[in-house]
Amino acid sequence: MNGRDILIVGVGGQGVLLASEVLSNAALDAGFDVKKSEVHGMAQRGGVVSSHVRMGDRVHSPLIPEGRADVILAFEQSEALRWIHFVMPEGAAIVNLKTLIPPIALLKGKTAAYPENPMDSIRRRISRVLAVPAGEIAAGLGNQRVENAVLLGVLSRFLRLPEPVWEAALRNRVPRGTEAVNLRAFQAGAEFEKESAGRHV
Repeated sequence: MNGRDILIVGVGGQGVLLASEVLSNAALDAGFDVKKSEVHGMAQRGGVVSSHVRMGDRVHSPLIPEGRADVILAFEQSEALRWIHFVMPEGAAIVNLKTLIPPIALLKGKTAAYPENPMDSIRRRISRVLAVPAGEIAAGLGNQRVENAVLLGVLSRFLRLPEPVWEAALRNRVPRGTEAVNLRAFQAGAEFEKESAGRHV
């Protein structure tokens, strides 16, 4: 892997920033130069959150140009659609099958600004789309808060970083006492992608 540009997007409280920290640390431990940039307006109030993570032999800018991301990791469907123009045509979208309506989309109690059928629109934009029921997988592990680890497990199959660097990054970054369940969630995500291989549509 000479280099990869990964855009992580979602809504505040979903663990987007933690996921970007884990990814960045795993890439650093694997020997890559890494640059990261984050935007988190109202991150604790359900506002939109995004993180650019770039890795390679040498990275000069932390920002991914439009149309250049190799992968978008979206924690929420409408945020995937909002940022899909950043993904190159041959890139991939990993999309959590979750609907979280941010405050900006609420107009007098109506979701007027929320797109209809965001997954259909995403699939019309790029061909490699993997929809992930991360909430269901996390619930099956007994902890809804490990959705981000599930999604990182899926992402790991796209990046092929060595598994030990992922494990170390997770152990170092997740809240103390949750290491075991986060590692199980990561493995469950990787297994989901493995079973879905060839069906990224």
